[in-house]
Amino acid sequence: MINTEKGIKRIIEILRKDQSPAGSWNYPFETGISTDAYMIILLRTLAINDEQLIKGLALRIINKQEKNGAWKLFYDEGDGNLSATVEAYYALLYSGYYKKEDQRMAAAKEFIIDKGGLENASMFTKIMLALTGQYDWPDFSPLPIEIILLPLSFPINLYQFSVYGRANLVPIMILANKKYTLSTESSPDLSDLFLHRSTNAWELHSDWRSLFSKIEEGITNLIGLPEKLHSLAIERAKNYLLDHIEPDGTLYSYFSSTFLMIFAFLSLGISKNDPLIKKAVEGLLAMKTEINGLPHMQYTTAAVWNTSLISYVLQLASISPSDPIIEKANYYLVKHQHHKFGDWVIHNPQSLPGGWGFSEVNTINPDVDDTTASLRAFARSIQTNNQLRKTWDRALTWLFSMQNSDGGWAAFEKNIENKWLELLPIEKAEFLLGDPSTADLTGRTLEFLGNYTNLSHNHPVVKHAIKWLLKNQRKDGSWYGRWGICYLYGTWAALTGLISVGLPPNHPSLLKAINWLKVLQNNDGGWGESCRSDSAKKYVPLNASTLTHTAWALDSLISVSEKPTSGIQGGITYLLDSIDKHDWTTEYPKGQGMAGGFYIHYHSYRYIFPLLALAHYHNKFS
Repeated sequence: MINTEKGIKRIIEILRKDQSPAGSWNYPFETGISTDAYMIILLRTLAINDEQLIKGLALRIINKQEKNGAWKLFYDEGDGNLSATVEAYYALLYSGYYKKEDQRMAAAKEFIIDKGGLENASMFTKIMLALTGQYDWPDFSPLPIEIILLPLSFPINLYQFSVYGRANLVPIMILANKKYTLSTESSPDLSDLFLHRSTNAWELHSDWRSLFSKIEEGITNLIGLPEKLHSLAIERAKNYLLDHIEPDGTLYSYFSSTFLMIFAFLSLGISKNDPLIKKAVEGLLAMKTEINGLPHMQYTTAAVWNTSLISYVLQLASISPSDPIIEKANYYLVKHQHHKFGDWVIHNPQSLPGGWGFSEVNTINPDVDDTTASLRAFARSIQTNNQLRKTWDRALTWLFSMQNSDGGWAAFEKNIENKWLELLPIEKAEFLLGDPSTADLTGRTLEFLGNYTNLSHNHPVVKHAIKWLLKNQRKDGSWYGRWGICYLYGTWAALTGLISVGLPPNHPSLLKAINWLKVLQNNDGGWGESCRSDSAKKYVPLNASTLTHTAWALDSLISVSEKPTSGIQGGITYLLDSIDKHDWTTEYPKGQGMAGGFYIHYHSYRYIFPLLALAHYHNKFS
């Protein structure tokens, strides 16, 4: 038995120090350099010459450049990422602080040309380039804007996309329809980055034409003249954006959708000086954080997620619910419970609001993961606090109502998984447009229900979820985690969830998962998984250990073990020796938004999950 008290105390000290006066934890939600690049491009395009910010963002970008001139999304991403390099190169030129003749810029250009030029950049990069005059819009519309008029009864309609998909697609459909472009006198000229001029910004699937015919059939059946239907669709798309703006002016608190919304409004004739656009820009600017002395534009803010998880793990580590650090955190969370209806009600009309969103800005976009995380934070206080009990009851009702008919839980919406999404001519459609049941969401929900409610494994809700998880286990024993990296994350969530609702450790599915985890342990006692796992659709080793991956694997093994095994002891030793470690492994992304395109470094995770594993180890074995 290893003494973990010193390590636990060390992490608690850090968390106490880092709590904000409001009770939240505002650790950065870091997503590479794309948002920094887009912010420079947006500010220059709108002639908002905030030189201090632009210069700081440009310096952050150039500091992330690799020796070969490229930029990467993660440490072991081959020789670089073409789209990230295009975005960085463009933003640095547009900033005005770097010239094409600069040796570093010349190296970036050489990398871009070597990788096939602008034609090979991602769809979203091409959209940004088209918006700012660097790329031609395609001649055809991959998704006719009239799709927004199709009724819910039609098999393909706007509300069969995920909320994240809608938030980005609606402004894109407006912009593609208008073929809108806005350049300035200071716009860089990227024409020398083309190998051959191409407008193939959308990846066409071989079955797309038949699906397009189906959409056209639905549009044809709408009543009205084509011209009037088209105008009505534009107006409805505009109103969708207006109706989903958060109080801070952003669209759903997402950087990408807000960026696109600003250009969509401009394309509809709204002045750049209009309060709508000014407030949207202010909302994006408010998401700025500082990392290593330089500004970073966060894709969104993670205060609710950080706070709920930290409050919960501190209590696991024996911090009393009456300690001011917990009371302040839980008061903050109560204030951010949702009371408004969001789009989730379209497919779940029987429930009242009651969940939590990821960002403190969110008021209409709750998600299952943040809701169970916040409920865990309250679990030890609801017997003595009537306000928390009411908060708990509302949230629990909403959580139950969000279970999919297949037994699992998705992130934001209910029952919108559609196989035809993968036929759409949209890059990464499964990540952008889909919101199916996932092992991580379903496992974490089961873990909450098993440990913090009185439901047994025979309860219909639990039974249905168990069946889904067992059915969706991979042959090697792992589960895929949609929102983390990746198979270690999914396996941890599924395994701890199944154990919490009463599956025995010797259940065949759990034994397969345990054996899978044991084989992957590194010689230093830790675990590590590459971001390449999500694109490869199989586990890819990082060939190094990380604090977070080790904590997930360890917590899984602790949950099924009666006593500390040598593998568990090795993992605990690695965590204790690495608490204050700072290197590329501690900065490596542990979350993902879109395979191959969008990865997240949660600065909070290096504390949250090691403390979780250490506390579980101490509580179970000491």
